[in-house]
Amino acid sequence: MKVKRTLKMIVGCLLITNLCWAGITQEGDTLPPGVVIHNAPAISHEYIGSPSIVIMPDGTYIASHDYFGKKLSDTYIYRSGDRGNSWTPIAKLESLTWATLFNRGKELYLIGISPKVTMGYGDFVVRRSLDFGRSWTEPKDEKSGLIRCGFYHCAPVPVVRHKGKYWRAMENMGQEWGWGPFSALMTSISCEADLLDAGQWNFSNEIRYDSSWKEGATAWLEGNAVVTREGEVKDILRVAYGPDDVAAMTSVSEDGKIMTFNPEKDFIKLPGAGKKFTIRYDKKSKKYWTLSNFILEKDRHNIDGGAIRNTQVLMCSDNLTEWCIKDTVLTCDQPELYGFQYVDWQFDGKDIVFVSRTAWRDKTGNPPRQHDANYMTFHRIRNFRAFSKK
Repeated sequence: MKVKRTLKMIVGCLLITNLCWAGITQEGDTLPPGVVIHNAPAISHEYIGSPSIVIMPDGTYIASHDYFGKKLSDTYIYRSGDRGNSWTPIAKLESLTWATLFNRGKELYLIGISPKVTMGYGDFVVRRSLDFGRSWTEPKDEKSGLIRCGFYHCAPVPVVRHKGKYWRAMENMGQEWGWGPFSALMTSISCEADLLDAGQWNFSNEIRYDSSWKEGATAWLEGNAVVTREGEVKDILRVAYGPDDVAAMTSVSEDGKIMTFNPEKDFIKLPGAGKKFTIRYDKKSKKYWTLSNFILEKDRHNIDGGAIRNTQVLMCSDNLTEWCIKDTVLTCDQPELYGFQYVDWQFDGKDIVFVSRTAWRDKTGNPPRQHDANYMTFHRIRNFRAFSKK
């Protein structure tokens, strides 16, 4: 098993075929790249899902994950006081999955789903901590974080502040079983509101994915709330399982009530968009940034593109529709077994820090496949803006 970590590029915005990296062989070494936050032994068949990370005002990092496989429905919280070099488990939240960590000053929130069934679909809930993640509210009713009942779906995706509101994308499965096609929607709430009060939340209409829109694609999901340079709110969604470089970009009205999508013009090119990605805007570079599971040329073979997750690339864009691969952050051999996926990340000064759902060999053996992650790992991209295209 070989791990490859990139050297800093001396030119900006290269095509992937021009990238180079330093190879580090780790034959016999079971530790994955990065800092291990948690390992669920591969033999346990309890797989790590939904990694999320947030940086608190005092510089404390908080990370979270849930499980899938034999174990489901609880979320686990970890704290780092040394910028990600070491981590301590601090809390377990029952009946919470697919959750996003988000803070409003010293108030820490988890926005996710309280699952009802094996697949995880369930009620949209918000939970709050006032002690940096050690204790949390319980969503018992519409005044304490039970926002809407149903069979909703989501992932750790951005909560964006824009024009006095927080915006956060979601999907609705609409029933207790199955996988896709999901209906996309946008939620929003005043930045001054009680985020646990269901009556303060606004929901857009829902748009159900139509498989006739894109050949081979059966669903859209895990949408990102993003604000364009013109001040429009968009929901940019992963598209599965068609072409691996296509995302969908819906438009949301200023009041958050109307979502629209035109399949003739609103699919965009985004390398690796067949898997989950997170987009954020950086005011300093004046660019949008994301990490994605782009497929390297050496890995483009008969395996389904949605299952190739062994590479993470750093990309930027000026306009959300044209994306440039800046660097290869992580890559390894054997894409059928190993993967760095479902990355969630934050800006940290000159750096980007991120957490990964990582499938990697451990002392009990290999994971069954790249999808079935047995680690949550922490990573840092130093000086990420260097040499970016002007």
